[in-house]
Amino acid sequence: MPQANFDYKRNGEWLELTVSVLKSLATTAVKDEQALQANSHPHHVRQWLLALALFPAKWINRLFSIGGIQMVDDVVKLRTFIPVEMGRDVMYELAKLPVIGRHNEVPVLFEDDWCLVLDKPAGMPVHPSAPGHRGTLDEAAARHCIKSGELMPVKHIHRLDDDTAGPVLYAKNELAQLQLDEAMRNKEIDRRYQALAQGQLKHKQGTINEPIGKDRHHNTRRKVSPTGDSAVTHYETLACYPRATLLKVRLETGRTHQIRVHLSYIGHPLVGDTLYGGSDPLLKHQALRGELLAFKHPFTGQMLTIHAIEPDWFRQVRERYAIL
Repeated sequence: MPQANFDYKRNGEWLELTVSVLKSLATTAVKDEQALQANSHPHHVRQWLLALALFPAKWINRLFSIGGIQMVDDVVKLRTFIPVEMGRDVMYELAKLPVIGRHNEVPVLFEDDWCLVLDKPAGMPVHPSAPGHRGTLDEAAARHCIKSGELMPVKHIHRLDDDTAGPVLYAKNELAQLQLDEAMRNKEIDRRYQALAQGQLKHKQGTINEPIGKDRHHNTRRKVSPTGDSAVTHYETLACYPRATLLKVRLETGRTHQIRVHLSYIGHPLVGDTLYGGSDPLLKHQALRGELLAFKHPFTGQMLTIHAIEPDWFRQVRERYAIL
């Protein structure tokens, strides 16, 4: 993909790049007979783009099939920013309805033409669990796009547990989604968390490398299991309190409930996490928040680091345990 500090233009639904810019970005040289002339036919442009190997072949071929490749003079035009069709997109239909729940607006941590990062509050699911399920972060993302007038097909790239707060990354077009999905598969998106674990850990830092699978005795629980999927969690102590430890946590994998399962497995469940052995008289869910999200921009390749503000509820429980 292209790297930072190059010239491109968005013109409505179209991404515009000059031939010279595309050639300078390409890592694959094209043969002389594949050279592109001004106002070349879309088929020739497609073949040239495929030879450059700058973009996913799947995306280039799909664009060609819908008439989304053009060339005017020496400018290659790619129909990249295609809006959703209102009335046919389920999430946008839900977003047009009156807001339900206590979260009228979700803070935006970052946004441009390619991606969106929302600061998910605790208690809000990322996606619907059944058709018509309201009050999700996906719905909030669509509502944000309606308000901004940019009806883009926003798709979440990763998830957080319902009761975990923190940044969630969305792609705003198909090219961005393809690039970010691949980055997730290649473990190139860095997600860091703060967690308040019960008790004091024996080691100030460490790695938990234990597979996680479903608990056949409980529909929503997960457990460490030799037949489960590989799961790796790195932790580092930030502060020790009399009855709890504040941890910085980094994930190599993204299994359901991974941090909760792993810390419970080593005898230190999260404060408030009753599903995995934790407890707290005031907090009704796990003391876990996403702190940081770092990823390469899906088009420019620039490294982005997004920080989330500490929620009031997390600060309050942390301060309470500091003096218990």
